[in-house]
Amino acid sequence: MAIIVSQTTFIKDTLSTEELANIYRRKKLFWEDGVPIVPLNLPVTYSLRRSFSHTVLGEMPEEMDAYWSTQYFHGISPPYVLASEQAVVEFVVTTPGAIGYVSATAINSHVHVLLYLPLSAEKRP
Repeated sequence: MAIIVSQTTFIKDTLSTEELANIYRRKKLFWEDGVPIVPLNLPVTYSLRRSFSHTVLGEMPEEMDAYWSTQYFHGISPPYVLASEQAVVEFVVTTPGAIGYVSATAINSHVHVLLYLPLSAEKRP
């Protein structure tokens, strides 16, 4: 799985998994140059979303519901959900500050890969 941003996104350092988790939990809201970060998710049913959630956030998407209910009460919205990896790539290319994750086969020359993450198995109840 590849974590992608636009070729024009300014990133001074490499991105750690911890920083990525803070971005997706909406605890880090701006890039170093002051541009708002716009994190993107795939639908809950996508295996890539489930793998991302397990690997980066340590929880499955359903387990984040209580967290987002609390955050929403404080005026913080969860990441946008887009219908496909192609939609994520297009959004990243056209939206300043956007960040998303896609499979390696979805990468094109208009995006910059910040980080590669291994796919993980889902947590079982």
